[in-house]
Amino acid sequence: MKRRTLVSRTLLSGTGLATVSACQSNAPTSQPESSDSSASNLANSSVRWRMATSWPKFLDVVFGTVERICQRVSDITKGQFVITPYEAGELVPGLEVMDAVSAGTVECGHTASYYYVKKNPALAFGTTVPFGLNAQQHMSWLLYGGGLDALQSLYSDFGVLYFPSGSTGAQMGGWFIREVKSLADLKGLKMRTPGLGGEVMKQLGVDVQVLAGNEIFEALEAGKIEAAEWVGSYEDERLGLNRIAPFYYYPGWWEPGTTYEVQVNRTAWDQLPMDYQEVLRTAIAESNLQMLAQYDAANGEALRRLLLKGTTLNPYSQDILDAAYRAAFELYDDMAAQDTAFSTLFDQWKTFRSQVYQWNYVNELSFANVALNRGAN
Repeated sequence: MKRRTLVSRTLLSGTGLATVSACQSNAPTSQPESSDSSASNLANSSVRWRMATSWPKFLDVVFGTVERICQRVSDITKGQFVITPYEAGELVPGLEVMDAVSAGTVECGHTASYYYVKKNPALAFGTTVPFGLNAQQHMSWLLYGGGLDALQSLYSDFGVLYFPSGSTGAQMGGWFIREVKSLADLKGLKMRTPGLGGEVMKQLGVDVQVLAGNEIFEALEAGKIEAAEWVGSYEDERLGLNRIAPFYYYPGWWEPGTTYEVQVNRTAWDQLPMDYQEVLRTAIAESNLQMLAQYDAANGEALRRLLLKGTTLNPYSQDILDAAYRAAFELYDDMAAQDTAFSTLFDQWKTFRSQVYQWNYVNELSFANVALNRGAN
């Protein structure tokens, strides 16, 4: 998107929220309508959509975010544009949301792009990649580093539009039945972890399983897997993972700034009145700001509860972190050599990552080293 367009829209809105909404307007729009036509659309156009999701309803942060989007759309349009959300498995399995949106089985979905890396490995950049960008850096790359344009181009191959819709922040490193003290302890371990993080884990000898959130507890309880990662303390506790696996690891190096997304079927979008396109953009942009704040508020208290219940909190050993880092960038180089789309996006992302890391080393990390070390005591 051209900078002029971004600045213009931001000045018109007067808020940071509209900056996100404006940047998300890379999605194609219909031709401008007269004010009379726009008012008529809002007053008379009744639209009913269905939103498939990858989440169980009881995960009240992520599914609650979905519900807020749908409620906000209905409120603004006074019930004329209604989107009904469905939990994973109600309409389609949690890991098949993109398939349903692409096929037009549903008009939209809320999911994570790294579930679909078998379609194109570059899709992982929409969500997160190992040793990549944190939540703030990722949003900066999307909105001002060319990431959103690159992803929209990638998604167009599937007839889908991409809208970032909330971040978890840096995630935790997973729950384990037994301790993993060194790289050797990962060999043959059956673990649930998706995306390119799962591919890296395979390189370290892990038997990787990809499961939807509503399937993890049962698999862990039944012994089908020996370890699993989900998000962070609050939703991990909601899933009950601490009831099966006593060892909790950090950091979640494979998910440093996980961003979820709303996917919209391109044909459905083109048929949507322009007013409703703007309403949906606004509702999604609001959710994009709210989710991370909600997770940060909830995770600290949840971690305290987990520790009081007997959870053992461990850092990953240095040999695991070093091996994972090497494996991650070897994987990226291999994928770039084999796939032009991945190579183009990876080169752009890598350049931005280097730049923002240098800046955040000076401003964010220097502050964190001073303040967090004191504030945690």
